[in-house]
Amino acid sequence: MPIYWKQKLMLGLLILVPAFFITAIICVTMGSAQLHYLLVLRMLIYKLPVVGEMLIVPDWTSTAEMIVYNLRVPRIMLGGVVGASLAVAGASFQGLLKNPLADPYILGISSGAAVGAVMAFVIGAKTVGLVPLLAFIGAMAAISAVYQLAKIGGRVAVETLILAGVVVGSFLTAILSFLLTRSYSNLEQVVFWLMGSLSLRSWDYLIYTIPTVFIGMIALWLLSRELNAMALGEETAHHLGVAVEKAKILILFLATLVTALAVSMAGTIGFVGLVIPHIVRMIWGPDHRVLIPIAAMTGAIFLVWADTIARTVIAPSELPVGVITALIGAPFFGYLLRTRKKSMSV
Repeated sequence: MPIYWKQKLMLGLLILVPAFFITAIICVTMGSAQLHYLLVLRMLIYKLPVVGEMLIVPDWTSTAEMIVYNLRVPRIMLGGVVGASLAVAGASFQGLLKNPLADPYILGISSGAAVGAVMAFVIGAKTVGLVPLLAFIGAMAAISAVYQLAKIGGRVAVETLILAGVVVGSFLTAILSFLLTRSYSNLEQVVFWLMGSLSLRSWDYLIYTIPTVFIGMIALWLLSRELNAMALGEETAHHLGVAVEKAKILILFLATLVTALAVSMAGTIGFVGLVIPHIVRMIWGPDHRVLIPIAAMTGAIFLVWADTIARTVIAPSELPVGVITALIGAPFFGYLLRTRKKSMSV
């Protein structure tokens, strides 16, 4: 049936959207200061426009209000947006390259964004928009270098993009190490951020970056037809009316933009863009019209839980969230690598 993918998408969203809200409520209650879920639910309802103040009488302490409204809710929103961004970017890169091992981290894009963001930290700029701006410039420089390195005879061979990404990523890691030696005043903060952290982000920062992230993700979803056609091969996609080279550039640009903004908000969090799209593809199929939105919701839920584990497992201290995602993602990457090697040898 022609609307089969729509039914699939609606079913997935009907499951995952409530799952995200339940996850958010549970995770707001968890931390060094435990809060009852009914209290959290009432506090969230109270913030609903128009009806909130009519339904709820605020009887909680100012401490609870600060923890929920100023610390945990922005952090969970940030985790959801960053997880969704990395998952969508990973799904787009994997679809474009026809390779389940592709993700922003492996292609060197995260490293490029990190170099740009750390440069903003090193120069000590206080402007809120400078970190995402330099992160985007760094990510675009990285993907441009990867693209040019993989370009042969006016065309980009997708199978060489990953190898080019490894080369460029290694070079950018060296630059990053140099920049770290120059950031004496805030070295500890920068290193912790580079390992992935969702802490210390205000509402102002979220309001500034989230709209651009959503525009980028929606634009990638609108390119689902092109991604589906290119999965059949570039020649087939061309016969189906897809301007292949233009589609490649546009998808690379948008996925890079989304990745850069995610890195500027939360540092380099690896493996989300690798693991989540692959799992979603196994369950829901390869159609990008379904894959991209479902991967976004799954990535959001996954990263919120990963961050909750990171901030509670050794409370009152916390781990970088990148440590948790790597502990989960690295074995999964090994599994993918091994099964792919077996399939190639058969």
